Amino acid sequence: MSPNMQLVITAADLKEFALSVANEVMNSSGNSKEDDTLYSPDEFARKHHVSKSTLWRWRQAGILTQTKVGGKVYYRESNLKLVEE
Repeated sequence: MSPNMQLVITAADLKEFALSVANEVMNSSGNSKEDDTLYSPDEFARKHHVSKSTLWRWRQAGILTQTKVGGKVYYRESNLKLVEE
C-alpha cells in the first residue's frame, strides 16, 4: 500500500464484517446461549443445589471462576470446570 492510498468502506460493509467476525467467534468458542447467561451467586447455587459457601470453595480450588460486572459477582455455566471423578 502506498502512503497516499485511500480506502473507502461503507457502513453496510463494516456492519457485514462485524457480523461475520462475531459469528466466527461464537462458532469457534463452542459456547451455547446458556453458557453465556449470567447468574447471581444465589441463582447459581440454587441451580446446582449447593450453598454459596460451596461456590466460594470451588473458586478457591480453581473449579469455578467469577465474572464481575459493575462490582457485583456473577457466574456463567462456562465458568464451571467439570471435575472428573
